[in-house]
Amino acid sequence: MTGALVERRTWRRVRLSLVRERADRPYALRHGGDVVALVRAFLRDDPRERFVAVYLDNRHRPIAVHDAHIGTCASSPVHPREVFGPAVMLAAAAVVVAHNHPSGDPAPSGEDRAVTERLRAAGELLGIAVLDHVVLGEDRYFSFADEAFHQFDAGGAP
Repeated sequence: MTGALVERRTWRRVRLSLVRERADRPYALRHGGDVVALVRAFLRDDPRERFVAVYLDNRHRPIAVHDAHIGTCASSPVHPREVFGPAVMLAAAAVVVAHNHPSGDPAPSGEDRAVTERLRAAGELLGIAVLDHVVLGEDRYFSFADEAFHQFDAGGAP
């Protein structure tokens, strides 16, 4: 085989490591208000739409919060792979998603409803329940699980 070219292929190895920090008092997310209390600091005062996913264990306690997508001032077109990739790696039992509306009005758009249905369908295929999608506005939020608006109290918490 002199003179013959031998094709050489190389692959890069990638290893992801996750570090779990323990909360002082683990708590379960029971409703949209619990979700808002957890993610509001992530989403507050950002002039862009940010879409976060909260991954939950079997008891609906948070495992991790992930910034799944950062959009523009008017939209955040999230894809299921951005939400469920980390959910699979974390062995999450369920997920809750949330995003802000920089306009201050938490009324869900047609796109918000379509994304919610798409995520629920993807979660069903993977065996990871999508428990809620919360849209945060300036002084209130909308919960898809309740199909209702809720007010924040004067201190900013639900």
